[in-house]
Amino acid sequence: MSGALRIDGQGDSRVFTLSRPEKMNALSADLVEALIAALDEAEAQGARLIVLKGEGRNFSAGFDFGDWEAQSEGDLLLRFVRIEMLLQRLAGSPCLTVALAHGRNFGAGVDLFGACKWRVSAPDATFRMPGLKFGLVLGTRRFASLVGAERARAILEQAATFGAEEALRDGFASRLAAPPAWPDIERQALETASALTCASRVQLYAALSAEAPDTDLARLVRSAAQPGLKARVAAYLQAR
Repeated sequence: MSGALRIDGQGDSRVFTLSRPEKMNALSADLVEALIAALDEAEAQGARLIVLKGEGRNFSAGFDFGDWEAQSEGDLLLRFVRIEMLLQRLAGSPCLTVALAHGRNFGAGVDLFGACKWRVSAPDATFRMPGLKFGLVLGTRRFASLVGAERARAILEQAATFGAEEALRDGFASRLAAPPAWPDIERQALETASALTCASRVQLYAALSAEAPDTDLARLVRSAAQPGLKARVAAYLQAR
């Protein structure tokens, strides 16, 4: 596993901690692949609960732009596709997935939070999804399914920052809790995940799922594959 991801727990529970605090837990290619592999392994070993959190001052700053200039547009497209695959794996997991977010969170890090079934925000957390500023459609339908199409449009058109109270009001966060309360939430989550047999939990999640993986992937690829991706990223980073 990548050193950017710390995995704790065994048996029914796994805690995945994004461990790149010096980069605000931005999603490097290695971290994305480590998360996908960790999900696969946890599910294969029969885990019921997966918890995601971030080390340091926030949950995740989203896509890691650190070396984008050295990559081709095809390289960048593949990285965005792998993030979409991670989001789909997380959203479709047979495990109860819990995200615990604090601090300032951006882009794909916000999408990672939104892909979980329990979305717990610290009162200080903020969220911003600027992907459309460089033409990227990532996590958009899933966000709209949580907050409603009109609210999603209002936020995404402006790449607006919203706080924890707004996230709770809109349904993007399912609960507000400061980090000292998170161990109790993890215990509650494990009790909930253990209340049903694995087969019953899988059937429940499948029946409730609103996922559209092929559509989401196609929209992402169409948006990222438009010529000039690197120029759009450059303009976004310069404006930022």
